[in-house]
Amino acid sequence: MADDLFKALADPTRRIILDELTEKSGQTLFEICSRLSMRHHLGISRQAVSQHLAVLEGAGLVETRREGRYKFHDLNAAPLRQIAERWSASDPDPPEPEESTP
Repeated sequence: MADDLFKALADPTRRIILDELTEKSGQTLFEICSRLSMRHHLGISRQAVSQHLAVLEGAGLVETRREGRYKFHDLNAAPLRQIAERWSASDPDPPEPEESTP
């Protein structure tokens, strides 16, 4: 799971998509494409955005739901929290580094 997460976050376009979903969750593909074009001046096709969303969904960062003919994309920050917790210090008082003397 961590490999998929880091792969998803490695691409700057996917990070921009996540930023947009953070600002406004529940967007359709059309809305995401419009925001990428207008706010970030990215000339990217709907198919390319759809592929980026598939990678984000595969990593668990985006969840989708269908309502009629529309598919809405929502941010899921749980995988990011899991990664942060993975490397969080479990010792509340970590040892201080030793000073080296020349």
